[in-house]
Amino acid sequence: MTKTVLVLGARGRFGLAAARAFAAAGWRVVGQMRPDAVPPTAPGIEWRGVDVQDAAALASAAAGTSVVVHALNPSAYTNEAWQAESAPMLDAAIGLSRKLGATLMLPGNVYNFGKDMPALLREDTPQQAHTVKGRVRVALEQQLSASGVRAVVIRAGDFFGAGRGSWFDLALTKQLAKGRFTYPGQGEVTTAWAYLPDLARTFVAVAERRDTLAPFEVLHFAGHALSAQSWLDALTPLARAQGWVAPGAPLKRAGMPWTILRLASPFVRAWAALLEMRYLWQTPHALANARLTALIGPEPHTPLPLAVASALADLGLLAPATEPPSVH
Repeated sequence: MTKTVLVLGARGRFGLAAARAFAAAGWRVVGQMRPDAVPPTAPGIEWRGVDVQDAAALASAAAGTSVVVHALNPSAYTNEAWQAESAPMLDAAIGLSRKLGATLMLPGNVYNFGKDMPALLREDTPQQAHTVKGRVRVALEQQLSASGVRAVVIRAGDFFGAGRGSWFDLALTKQLAKGRFTYPGQGEVTTAWAYLPDLARTFVAVAERRDTLAPFEVLHFAGHALSAQSWLDALTPLARAQGWVAPGAPLKRAGMPWTILRLASPFVRAWAALLEMRYLWQTPHALANARLTALIGPEPHTPLPLAVASALADLGLLAPATEPPSVH
């Protein structure tokens, strides 16, 4: 019998990666999008232009669904948008999952832990969020836990790969073709990153073992723990191969203009939100995945050089390739 998954927000970055991963694994995939949206080219996905708040129509369009993936995002990265939109979207996903009798899957992040988080984050690490977005994320997980629907949160670090809209393309590689690497952090602080195709395949693996989980479960996806030097080691051979820097030459490294962001933050709400999250670049952190691997076996993990090359190809900076240039 074919398994069916409904991906809410399937045109978005994570939503599309998840939809493609489930389709590749042989699932029937129903992709929800706004009624006026144009579906992307994605074989194996049945697109449904239905408002997420129309539970009856969406449940009818996705009859037989056993797993719902919540990939909806607020309309902006501002604190105001997160506070106004996050809980109603999750409430709609919960109601729909209840109507379908489905397991609800939610991608989590590290905002929950706050500036005093330890270097290694486990599922039972105390959550001491001190930012607006962190408190929103804590509240969402509490809302999900209290809902009574079967649910699993898979927590991961910053996204890269499978499109645009993260620090990878908005900062790190924005000027890569000019031989420049921009890094918002300091020194050798190591932070958590998730290559999206790997995370999407992890969602599939967990979904296929969902019946062995508790009614509400949280799992951590380790992904890549990277410093500025880790990124430079992966990006420099690619930049040399493309002629963005001379053979044997390093990438020029620049920092984020945090002072400018601070001065403009009263007028640009998205910059104010970014500034509030700066602590993530100053606090070493990684995710422990022992509970995840006990469930699914080895975590899907693309080696960093290949993941970076693929992510740059997704941005149109490189031709698609299966092997990265030599690091030597």
